[in-house]
Amino acid sequence: MRIDAHQHYWKMDRGDYGWLTPELSVLYRDYLPDDLLSRLHQHHLDQTIVVQAAPTLEETDYLLSLSEESDSIAGVVGWLNLNDPDYQIHYKRFSQHPKYVGFRVMIQEMPNASVILEPHFVEALRYFAEKDVPVDLLVVSHQLEPVVQLLNLVPGLRAVIDHMAKPRIADGVIEPWKSQMAAIAKHPKLYCKLSGMVTEANHTEWKHEDFTAYIQHVIDVFGTERVLFGSDWPVCLLAAEYDEVIEVLTEALPDNWSEADNVRLFGLNAKEFYKL
Repeated sequence: MRIDAHQHYWKMDRGDYGWLTPELSVLYRDYLPDDLLSRLHQHHLDQTIVVQAAPTLEETDYLLSLSEESDSIAGVVGWLNLNDPDYQIHYKRFSQHPKYVGFRVMIQEMPNASVILEPHFVEALRYFAEKDVPVDLLVVSHQLEPVVQLLNLVPGLRAVIDHMAKPRIADGVIEPWKSQMAAIAKHPKLYCKLSGMVTEANHTEWKHEDFTAYIQHVIDVFGTERVLFGSDWPVCLLAAEYDEVIEVLTEALPDNWSEADNVRLFGLNAKEFYKL
């Protein structure tokens, strides 16, 4: 089974996508399963993991209801507020749904990423680590040091770094991102999504070679069994079409990349990480 392990759907009139503004013209409309099906078929992708795009419980409910109507949705990564004393209650309710596969922590939106090191936050993630719940971590490269510290406090966490932690591709900066990702990869339950790259490059003038060092470093440190392909569609449309996103990734793969590695990157690793 071939899987796109990271993409989004949204319906504008739901009203909780605060980051979606008219200035983001290509994104400022509804995006639903029928809009993606032709691309999935073209690239022989069977299903996707749909990831939350709004920090609300209501959006998670919406995505789960959408998954009931579309066989193309393999799983839904929802949202939980770990500062909410009732987070376990919300998690238990969501987990009753057969297509709920985990939740995402939006560190990117935190003015001070060090709050993830506060005792109540660490305690919450230890709860999910004990249950072996898959957790997506949305983080920007300048926030990685607290993440490294967090993983030392919760070493058993099953987590995946979204979008390679958004390195500064447009500026060609690779350190300290490179060293910090190597430290994160030492945790055996940590995975990384090879996704969201094109929007970290120059949106109008990127070149395929801009991404090679970043992609190959992630593969070097995480190995072939802990990397997942994700399109980040439709957000990727700010800089590239779906076809181009796949080209960027496949052209940067190491020379010794095998068909077995391809099977893992484009589906098997996602199946294992999310326990599909």
